[in-house]
Parts: sequence; C-alpha cells; structure tokens
Amino acid sequence: MRHEGPAVLNQTIFTPSPNFDDRPGPKIDHLVLHYTGMQTGAAALERLCDPASRVSSHYVVDEDGTVYALVEEGKRAWHAGISYWRGVRGLNDRSVGIEIVNPGHEWGYRPFPEPQMAAVLELCAGILRRHPIPARNIVAHSDIAPDRKQDPGELFPWEWFAENGVGLWTGEIAAPGDIAEDLAVIGYDPAFPLPVLVTAFQRHFVPEAVTGNVDQTTAGRAAALRRILR
Repeated sequence: MRHEGPAVLNQTIFTPSPNFDDRPGPKIDHLVLHYTGMQTGAAALERLCDPASRVSSHYVVDEDGTVYALVEEGKRAWHAGISYWRGVRGLNDRSVGIEIVNPGHEWGYRPFPEPQMAAVLELCAGILRRHPIPARNIVAHSDIAPDRKQDPGELFPWEWFAENGVGLWTGEIAAPGDIAEDLAVIGYDPAFPLPVLVTAFQRHFVPEAVTGNVDQTTAGRAAALRRILR
C-alpha cells in the first residue's frame, strides 16, 4: 500500500514518488548513499517525484535533517541505474537508496551539516534493523557506478558512520599487493580502467587524496581492507 501524503509522522514527511515498480525478488541486501547534486533540496524532490524524470529514491534527507520518504522499501526505486557491486548488477533490484541534499561537485560541493548526518545515520540504522545488509554492501553511488558518478563524495564522513555501526572503514595500511585484485575483492567492477576504480576507492576510503593515482596509502589501505573481508 502506498503512503498517502504529504503527511508528517515521527519527523518523516511522506512525499510519494510515482517512480517505482516491483522488485524481482524479496532480497534487500545493499544500501546506496547518494547526494542530490542539484542547487536546492526542493528542486531535487521535485525531480524525484516527477514521472517524466524516471528517477527516484526511497528517501531524501535535507540539510536540516528532515527526512522525506518517497518509495516504500519493499518497492524498487530508480536510483542506482547501471551498477555493479561484488558480482551483482542492476542494484536497484536489491537495494535501498538514500539521496542526501547537497549541491554536489557541479553546483558547489560543501560539507554535510551535522543535523543532516545525524538524520542519515538514524535512517540507516533503522534500515539495517529491517534488512540483513552487511557492512561491505553499504556503498556510495560512486562505488557502484565509478565511471559516471562522484557522490556522495570525499566530504562524506564514512569513517564516522562506520564508527557508529553503519558501513565499513579501515585506517590501517597493510603491505601493498595487487591493487586491481584487491579492489575486485572489495567489490569494484574489474571491467573498468584502474584509474577509474582507484578514484572511486579514494573517494570512499582515502578522501584526503582523490587523485586516481596508486600511491602507498591507497594501495596499503586497499590491501588492509581486503584482509578485513576475508
């Protein structure tokens, strides 16, 4: 049953989007975080609820921490597009998508406000209570579509989220191995050129050095993360 709206319940505003369909199966085992990449949150909501746009997400979180629920989690929202993670393609089928209001790299990328991050963390924690999503499957849009997406970007506090039980992080530096192999084990699509994958990995795990170059920190952190995932 679709939510009637808009209505406010527990600080969530139900703003139904028509852009969804049925999932091909019941499995939900990925959580994908995005930024909206538009000049305002209102513009992003309008687009995500416009049937002509053919895009949506399950949730939108505004900069003040307001959460908008657009698509029921049991339905397939259209947020991931052409995507890959750990051998799985078409992640719309089995993921929950959260759009985080931020103008993004095109319109003046900026740090995410604390109230917004607190709301995203709380929302993620609730999703994880409802669905068996492993930490390694809590990913950035740029992780699953590294050739075309940058979001939520290097300013997103992945380390803080992991410290609070959402997602995976390591600050360790292991002896570097074959970084292409390491990235494939972590989950990245080996079909893409190495610099594309390295850039995506750096946005998530080495945010202080998003260069696309394989430096010692990047290679060592990829090796350390691969060991964690054994």
